[in-house]
Formats: sequence, C-alpha cells, structure tokens
Amino acid sequence: MAPQIDLPDHIPLFPLPGALLLPRARLPLHIFEPRYLCMVDDVLKTQDRLIGMIQPLPGDKGSAGPLHRIGCAGRLTGLSETEDGRYMITLLGISRFRIASESEGFTPYRRAEASWEGFDADRGPEEHDPGLERARFMTLLEKFFDQRGLSTDWDSLRDADDEMLINSLSMLCPFSPEDRQALLEAPSLVTRRETLVALIEYGLRGGDDEGMMQ
Repeated sequence: MAPQIDLPDHIPLFPLPGALLLPRARLPLHIFEPRYLCMVDDVLKTQDRLIGMIQPLPGDKGSAGPLHRIGCAGRLTGLSETEDGRYMITLLGISRFRIASESEGFTPYRRAEASWEGFDADRGPEEHDPGLERARFMTLLEKFFDQRGLSTDWDSLRDADDEMLINSLSMLCPFSPEDRQALLEAPSLVTRRETLVALIEYGLRGGDDEGMMQ
C-alpha cells in the first residue's frame, strides 16, 4: 500500500509524453531541464514531496500546451545527483488526480489545483483481478514480446501479484501516449487488464481491429 499522506490542494506538474505512473508503482526519471531541477528542489522542501505526472494532449510538442485532465501524483522517494548537476529520481505513485485549474504563479514550471475525488481506491490496498487467466495472458504476452524483440524476466512476471504484473506491463510496454492515457484512466485493475489485452492483441495484428478477441 502507498503511504497515507495529506493530499495537497495544489501540486507541481511534470508534462511528459509517454510517461506513465500508476498508483503503488515506481517510476524512475532523469531530470535535466533547469525548470524541472528547480521543481525538484522546491518539492524537497515540502512535506508531501508530490509531483504530478501528466501527459500533453496529442499533437502538442511543447510542455506549455494543453494537457490531459487526468494524471498521477508520485511521491519523491529517491534522488541522486550527477556530477554535472542532473537528478536521477524515483516517484512512488500515490493517487491519480484531475486538474481542476492551472495555478498562476512565478515558478518556471506549471502548477495546478488538483481534485482527488473519484480516486479513493488508489490510496487503499492493492487491487486484485479475479478474472485474470494468467497462463493465457502470459502466452499472449510472450507472442507480443517476441514480435517486438523485447526481453524480460519471465520468472518474475509469472510470480508477480496481479496488480504488479498488470501495472508494470502497462508502464513498460511500447504503447503510444494515448494508449498509455487509456491505461491510466482505466477505473479498475480489471478494466486496465482488459485494455492492456486489447492493446497487445491489436499490436499482434499489426493494428488490424478485425479478429480481436472480445
């Protein structure tokens, strides 16, 4: 279970296409832009140490454009600094949030008023997926990894709990930013697994919707 903390009304935003953080999962990040180095410095001074990971809307190439409304806040749990002043950090997913409004201010990075309503399960115990047919799922996954030339620790995947298995694959598989957003917004672990399976099957068919399992 993620640590129980008081969720703040405002959080700093880190817009990053393709980066997916999920509750109770960990995301390593390489921080080198001056504005985000400043963000990390500021976050370290707060009690909650939260950073809101959020994706820009499709078609936008910069970090100043419109954003998706739903992201995931992570608690900064690890940091190391390189000799040239860059940061290597780790975020632990705490809860998804919805942007209520962006905050005006003088920081070089964006901030938002965050609504945590509707994401209570993110801050509870880990979820389970009673409908997961693990052997069938692993067979499908092996085909997908073979097709994409990917490697992994198969023994660890087979032994992983439902949530760790599904969320880790959602974060690590080479999906588009919009597909990752769909995985983020899935209301439960079951629907995330169903979305993940649909994306894997779609990829195995080369993007052909016909013949996909329902």
